[in-house]
Amino acid sequence: MCTGKLLKTGCLHPVSLSILHSNEPACKISSQTVVPELIQMARLPILRYPDPRLLKPSKPVTDFDDSLKSLIADMAQTMYEAPGVGLAAPQINVHKQLIVIDVSEQKNGLRVFINPQIVKTCEEKVIFEEGCLSLPGIYDEIERPARVTVRALDADGKEFEIEAEGLLAVCVQHEIDHLKGCIFVDYLSPMKRNRIKKKLLKEEREMKKSSSGSTGRKK
Repeated sequence: MCTGKLLKTGCLHPVSLSILHSNEPACKISSQTVVPELIQMARLPILRYPDPRLLKPSKPVTDFDDSLKSLIADMAQTMYEAPGVGLAAPQINVHKQLIVIDVSEQKNGLRVFINPQIVKTCEEKVIFEEGCLSLPGIYDEIERPARVTVRALDADGKEFEIEAEGLLAVCVQHEIDHLKGCIFVDYLSPMKRNRIKKKLLKEEREMKKSSSGSTGRKK
């Protein structure tokens, strides 16, 4: 899942996400990429790093049926309630090439990318302070191409292609990484990754201990 704080282009000053959201053509919502009237949604549990299931590559989606639409609805609900701006199916332990993204300020611009491929990137780079719901409370600066062209299928199996830039481009790349079993901390040094892993494992142990204690008191 993609979350974020700041975006820096080259060495320029940081730009807040609220300012970054724009009405540029690449960021406009296409009817091809939006699933309308998502109903009967459920929030799903999100895997936490360093769960090894996050490292498993995803397989292409082949069946475009009602169960897929239900999965998309559940992923959207999970993303909005988290809250975040993107979620990949592997993060909920479903290893299919499916991501949902909404970078709109009003949270009414859901985009669905199935079997997405980045077919073109630009040479310009941006540095974005990325986060992920699989790594709660962890943020770090990651450099990525500023603009990408993405080809994917929508919920009905129809192919579409968009040019993405700014926050949308960063989120698309972040979520597609998840489909390959790659987490944004993989771009960091081994020392940093190890420190993050220890921190999250410690937090998980403390949460389990706290939960166990609460259960014991209720009995």
